[in-house]
Amino acid sequence: MKGFRFSQYIPPQDPDKSTFENLLNIFLQLVTMTGGDVAEALSWLTNLDQRYQMTNPSYGIGDFIDDLKSKGYLTEENQEGSFQITAKAEQTIRKSALEEIFGKLKKGKSGRHKTTHSGLGEEQGTDRRPYAFGDNLDHIALTDSIRNAQINHGFASDFLLTEDDLEVIEQEHKTQTSTVLMIDISHSMILYGEDRITPAKKVAMALAEMIKTKYPKDTLDIIVFGNDAWQIEIKDLPYLQVGPYHTNTVAGLELAMDLLRRRKNPNKQIFMITDGKPTCLKVGIKYYKNSFGIDSKILNETLKLAAQCRKLKIPVTTFMIASDPYLKEFVKEFTKVNNGNAYYSSLKGLGDLIFEDYRRNRTKRFK
Repeated sequence: MKGFRFSQYIPPQDPDKSTFENLLNIFLQLVTMTGGDVAEALSWLTNLDQRYQMTNPSYGIGDFIDDLKSKGYLTEENQEGSFQITAKAEQTIRKSALEEIFGKLKKGKSGRHKTTHSGLGEEQGTDRRPYAFGDNLDHIALTDSIRNAQINHGFASDFLLTEDDLEVIEQEHKTQTSTVLMIDISHSMILYGEDRITPAKKVAMALAEMIKTKYPKDTLDIIVFGNDAWQIEIKDLPYLQVGPYHTNTVAGLELAMDLLRRRKNPNKQIFMITDGKPTCLKVGIKYYKNSFGIDSKILNETLKLAAQCRKLKIPVTTFMIASDPYLKEFVKEFTKVNNGNAYYSSLKGLGDLIFEDYRRNRTKRFK
């Protein structure tokens, strides 16, 4: 007799980790989902514990809360006397996001990514070339040079090494990149029962942590855009929430361009995570809004900025986490005008796409 046998699902826990470490991982995920609301996250954690018995008689949720405070993840030292996560917890959330989304970095080559340009750089490459007057003697490839001498002059008792035998190791330039990440926080990011903002926040935190640890000379600015656009700090990401906003893509692009103008790096780029079309403009002190289809007035202003970014050699990579045909047409036109890139991604694949595009863009110079 064929059939299915159903049993209670018990979330897996890492046997190599303590109860505190397993609970901490879940707690930090919940804090991200609740926009930094510690009380709500602890309430959810308590309910999950009741359902899945994640604790035991010797270690309960109360013990876990005490450990969070003693280990520096939670504090009550504020005017309201309520629980708040600390800077240590914020960094741990970013590291957790990096591990979850960009775990493939462990398998990659150590060090920083390079450009395709060679010459007087900071790091050894793999290419060889003949020695030229003025080359740094430290860059001479000794093994290759000795082999050349033996080939050119034979294995005589008097070893002969001439300038023509010398080879040097090409030095590769490191590149610096300035990136602005735009995150859509319009109301549609939580519509239809799908939480799109939490994956977007995780990607932003992972990208921020990767840049801070692997590419410290790079810069990352983060912008959120709804009816307006404003810059947020990396430490603010866990608390980010969707508002009752339309989508003012123009405001986001204007702010991104303004931030990048101040950066001295030769490579500049904009990553935009959105799930919809632009539906809002600010005209003077008033907002012009239209959520029904593609409004030509809003579209034209958006395309003007796409063209300006192209003129300034700032490619815009759009990560569209929606697949409606008319939205694809908007992204296609926007990308054509900017000469940038576009991806139509599920939430699950968003982090991989952003990582791959960031890594690829660091190996070239935008011209």
